[in-house]
Amino acid sequence: MSPTSPRVRRNRRRLLLIVAAVVTTAVVGTVAFVAVNLAGAANGIRHSDAELPTAAPGVAQDEGEQNILIMGLDSRVDEDGKPYPQEIYDAIHAEDASVGGYNTNVLMYVHIPAGGGQAVAVSIPRDDYVDYAGAPGGTKKGKIKEAYGRAFAAKNDELRAAGVAEDDAYQQARDAARTEEMQTVSQFLGGVPIDHFVEVTMAAFYRVAQAVQPISVCLNQATADTYSGANFAAGEQQIDASQAMAFVRQRRDTEYRNVFLTDLDRTRRQQAFMVSLALKLRDAQTFTDFGRMQDLLDTAKQYVAVDKGFDLLSLASTAQRLAGGDVTFQTLPVERFGTIDGESVNIVDQKAIAAQVSALLHPEPASTTEASSAPSEEPAATASETAAPSASPSPTSSVYTDSQQPMRSGSVPCVN
Repeated sequence: MSPTSPRVRRNRRRLLLIVAAVVTTAVVGTVAFVAVNLAGAANGIRHSDAELPTAAPGVAQDEGEQNILIMGLDSRVDEDGKPYPQEIYDAIHAEDASVGGYNTNVLMYVHIPAGGGQAVAVSIPRDDYVDYAGAPGGTKKGKIKEAYGRAFAAKNDELRAAGVAEDDAYQQARDAARTEEMQTVSQFLGGVPIDHFVEVTMAAFYRVAQAVQPISVCLNQATADTYSGANFAAGEQQIDASQAMAFVRQRRDTEYRNVFLTDLDRTRRQQAFMVSLALKLRDAQTFTDFGRMQDLLDTAKQYVAVDKGFDLLSLASTAQRLAGGDVTFQTLPVERFGTIDGESVNIVDQKAIAAQVSALLHPEPASTTEASSAPSEEPAATASETAAPSASPSPTSSVYTDSQQPMRSGSVPCVN
């Protein structure tokens, strides 16, 4: 079949719709507002001068594919370094602007293949112990989430010492931090290209959840955590914006003896929330509510940054038709948990991860025999996916009990 055949073009449009739902978690303010034909809506979005990594020599990149890195920061300040409104700190259990740094607690590499095929979103556990691309501040190795903060601090100190004005130094340091984080991620994943990035703060996540609440999520067991504010029953339930923050931040249980969570479960929660958000945006009248769209756009302008070449208007053109399938979420494997220099880290095999990522982004084509014998429906769930939760999810839910099991979009995922 010709690469430009109607069927291939339809498949590509469908993939863009679906992956838009993933990226929407970070950029929904712009996407939705433009979708109701309000010209110039994206003008206020912060466009960064950070350098985007190209493919390393020998690394495949098909013409027309897109690779987007989503970076979720744990900083308690906006894109100008200013504090959030107090009501946001209260709602997200995040104390105040003096707490937290510039760690990328969410790192997700989204690959949209050229000419059709399965899109994939690869989550990188935040405590993976890696080599830093640029040795920020003289540090050569550390947690992958800390590349951003280390580069920011080093560059900001350098610029201020050189007499650069505070606000200018701050923005240049943020760009240096984005560059270092992206280069480190690219190197860690085997020299993959990053065509675009979306940076989203905790406040942006909260405001987006606020605009579309309630959102359906599903848990395999009741769980509670005083640190994140989580307090959830088992089974499928609807949560508000404050609960959504607790849902995606929880990584421990402080009440139930039989519930054991790790940081990998936190990563799985983030994936599950994105799937549920995509379903909500598909089914709700989000894109026809002028007031809601204005709120979302204001959120994007204050709490989101993207690269200067990211064409948000192009992405927005498909936002009204978001679909809920054909994206697989993967979490990169961790060999074991360890301690280095007094810090809890994930010990990983970088070469094995690079090989896995390469296979995910450019899978070998199925043989004619395999394709003809493959079932048309979704494959049967594995044992780790079908273990019964303590409360039955709705028939529309898919059950996952293994934090690293590939997750398919299209229905509300039931997770730990």
